[in-house]
Amino acid sequence: MKKQLSMLLQYALASLWLVSAGALAFDEDQLAQQLAQDQVLRGDFVQEKHLRGLPQPLRSHGRFVLAADGLLWDLDKPLPRKYRISSQGVALLQDGDWQLQGKQDAAARQSRLFLSVLQGDQQGLREEFDLQLQGDEDDWLLSLLPKSLLLKQIFQRIDVQGGTHVRSIELLESQGDRTLMQMHNISPDTALNSDEQAAFAQ
Repeated sequence: MKKQLSMLLQYALASLWLVSAGALAFDEDQLAQQLAQDQVLRGDFVQEKHLRGLPQPLRSHGRFVLAADGLLWDLDKPLPRKYRISSQGVALLQDGDWQLQGKQDAAARQSRLFLSVLQGDQQGLREEFDLQLQGDEDDWLLSLLPKSLLLKQIFQRIDVQGGTHVRSIELLESQGDRTLMQMHNISPDTALNSDEQAAFAQ
């Protein structure tokens, strides 16, 4: 009888621990809230494109501004370009005007994905990917597994790592290439400056 009571007590304690751990688990909704808490984020990024057959990755870097209006993506090297990603689509700054890009533009496609990831748009991501989240609010890994046949032909998976903010995005392509984007010097702010406001207003 004592042995049975002891086993029941152990089972009850184990069940209580599991329930408590589940209640405290860091989930996708909490991650979305965490990533959306700052009104404006500014920072630097470094991108490495690892291509099969090339001994060294192709590197590019620049700056970004993330806000509720969208994402400003300012490439410095190797080819200076300025992108604006918003609900209107992806636009490229050309001769002082923002020109909307076609949906098949590779940079445009990646930029829309980066916007969803950086803003914590879980609903938008779930439309295209199955999400798998590990870790806690200070150190987490979100893996995106493509759902559609088209996306599966492009991506094997996408790994997003971060803490308070996204620190890196790695795109693992089905053909063996991969792209690693790392964000540095991230600084939160409460509002866009005048130039940034003008960029989103056009």
